[in-house]
Amino acid sequence: MAVFTPLSDAQVAAFLEKFDVGSFVSLQGVAGGTENSTFFVTTDRRELVLTLFEQGEHEELPFFVELLDYLDEHRLPVPGTVHDREGVALHSLEGKPALLFPRLPGRHPEAPNLAQCHALGDILGRLHVVSKRFPGHRPNPRDLNWLHVMHHKVLSYLSPADQTLMKDEVDDFESAFSQHGELPQGALHGDLFRDNTLFEGDQLGGIIDFYNGCTGDLLFDLAIVINDWASDADGTLNAERYNTLLSAYLARRPLTADERELWPTMLRMTALRYWLSRLLVVYVDPPAHDLTPHDPERFRTILNARIAHGALPLPEVSV
Repeated sequence: MAVFTPLSDAQVAAFLEKFDVGSFVSLQGVAGGTENSTFFVTTDRRELVLTLFEQGEHEELPFFVELLDYLDEHRLPVPGTVHDREGVALHSLEGKPALLFPRLPGRHPEAPNLAQCHALGDILGRLHVVSKRFPGHRPNPRDLNWLHVMHHKVLSYLSPADQTLMKDEVDDFESAFSQHGELPQGALHGDLFRDNTLFEGDQLGGIIDFYNGCTGDLLFDLAIVINDWASDADGTLNAERYNTLLSAYLARRPLTADERELWPTMLRMTALRYWLSRLLVVYVDPPAHDLTPHDPERFRTILNARIAHGALPLPEVSV
């Protein structure tokens, strides 16, 4: 269940009066989220999504509004926020920050095919080219500095072998990245798993849930995508999905020499990022609501596969 703050039809109908979106018809709570209350709203003119923000840093919400509006202006398939008649997007409803979005078409791909991988790689490459010029700034909250500080909090819950694995990996990451200058920077989605995309068949209808959005290493974003979209059940990389997604991405944004050298390390680092964040939810900071946390074991498996097998070669692309 992902409606933590119930709303009445009358409340939403009154809320919509601030916007030029038509008259209220119906309201439906959306299951499946983990942090915020989400509703599908139908008016006599369009389909909308209403989100109430239940937790997190509310002062950071203007960054997300600016990022989504910027990407929407550049014709990327993201839900640019709906602004009211006064030009304001961020409102309050039932005491919670509230945003209204257009409802994008499609469904989450549970097992993405090669056409869907190509579509995502192409759009992510476009997004990163555009996002390098985004003027907003929000430091990556899950970068190497976070790993260094936070991994100590879960060590007592791990086996001796996993404690050593985690500590050695953080040390290796710090050594590898210290040998290179700053990587290409831009705005990131920060959590672009399959369930944050919408497809109609092979057509990408939208990229959603930018609430891990930040600015930082573009390679970080790409590695998160590959670890989710191109990993088989045993954590190893699927060559077809890997090559298809990366070929489409690299045709839009070729990697620098430093990025290519650090690519295997970034795949491991983002695997550890999710192993650690999921461990923190299980053992240290459980969710505010009665929800089942994601299984940390998935990303421990992916991390061990990256250590054992490395990364597949990056595809050669003619641009």
